[in-house]
Amino acid sequence: MPQPTFERRPPQPPPVAFLAVTADTLVAADFRPRTRRRPPGPYRRLLATPGARAFTIGNLMARLPMGMFSVSAVVMIAGTRGSYALAGAVTATGLAATALVAPWTARLVDRHGQARVAVPATLIAALGSLALLLCVRHGAPAWTLFASYAATATTPNTGGMARARWNHLLKGDADALHTANSFEQAADELCFMLGPVLAAFLCTAVFPQAGTLVGVVLLVSGMLLFTAQRSTEPPATRPRPTAKAPLRAPGIPPLLVVCLAMGGVFGAMEVVTIAFADAQGHRAAAGVVLALQAAGSCAAGLLYGAMKPAGPAEHRLPWCVAAMTALLTLPLLAASLTGSLPLLALTLLIAGMATAPTMVTTMTLVQQRTPEGRLNEGMTLAVTGLLGGIACGSAAGGWTVEHTSAAAAYGIPVTAAALALMLTLLPPRRATARVTRDAAAFR
Repeated sequence: MPQPTFERRPPQPPPVAFLAVTADTLVAADFRPRTRRRPPGPYRRLLATPGARAFTIGNLMARLPMGMFSVSAVVMIAGTRGSYALAGAVTATGLAATALVAPWTARLVDRHGQARVAVPATLIAALGSLALLLCVRHGAPAWTLFASYAATATTPNTGGMARARWNHLLKGDADALHTANSFEQAADELCFMLGPVLAAFLCTAVFPQAGTLVGVVLLVSGMLLFTAQRSTEPPATRPRPTAKAPLRAPGIPPLLVVCLAMGGVFGAMEVVTIAFADAQGHRAAAGVVLALQAAGSCAAGLLYGAMKPAGPAEHRLPWCVAAMTALLTLPLLAASLTGSLPLLALTLLIAGMATAPTMVTTMTLVQQRTPEGRLNEGMTLAVTGLLGGIACGSAAGGWTVEHTSAAAAYGIPVTAAALALMLTLLPPRRATARVTRDAAAFR
């Protein structure tokens, strides 16, 4: 029986359609399937910058304790001494000391480099946190708590140093710098989302001092990793003798006052939320509730960074603060009218969505108005304003909780946000002076 034969055919070319244009010209259209690669998103392009991922990992490790220390101190002191007023006063003292010391630390960082200054400053701050832990554990007098927490004032502004690196790497690219600022703000919110949860869990499930101890380990190890990335570190610069200090630069003082008022929102919200959860019998849930507020801000910050906002930052800031003021009324209503902790958590999630756009816009203005070579100092001054406001807000929130109720104390953040809104609506001095000069000339 004959076997069937198989003829080998040469490989066929892909199907091609030909379109005759003229008698001697053909245009071929290739119908082969093609895979379209989506262009990388703004954050993927940002992290593709050489050296960016390495310093970001270290910076996040060093920044996470910033959301842990104050919550750990409040839970630790209030749990052992039974006074939220004392806990709020101690944290307020530490934040006030940081507001005084941080600009000097930032100035040294700008002049001598991040690695040479940030590492010893971090070690001093870590010793202060460990001293607070030992004083609380062994029942030391109250004044030792204030002294120990004040020693943490040398903690470097890790977020400011990261933003300074982005500004160095992305110089001249405004869109990429906007994305970087939004990314850093989202990172701040991520740390303040995970930090309180981790601190509250460690302080309640392990032992009261565990949150502070873990925070010290993360701070030191993260700062060592961050400063080891020397290729992305901005060069140390000595300011010119004629250059103005950031505090005297045009437009910076009004921004610092706005930051002071906004810090009152954050400081009061933290203490009041912990007290409200404790009154409901769910102290361990306070970290989760605060984390939801930070989660809303983190999501809004990432979305804001992927957009290209229209108009100058100085025109966007009043709208951002107005949105934050309006949304902060929701937690006040939820706590006062219902007293429900789950509903309060939902309203804090919604209220947090206005935080990141407001802070991104504020930091953008700070970068634009800070003299060259002193960027870290300028941004640290903004953070200093926030810390000063947080100190005032913590003290005011703790006092209101002690003398009225935790539900009524949610009026403190609303008041601070309304004050910040009024400050952003004030006319700049230049505009006021110009109007006065034009009116005098007209007369």
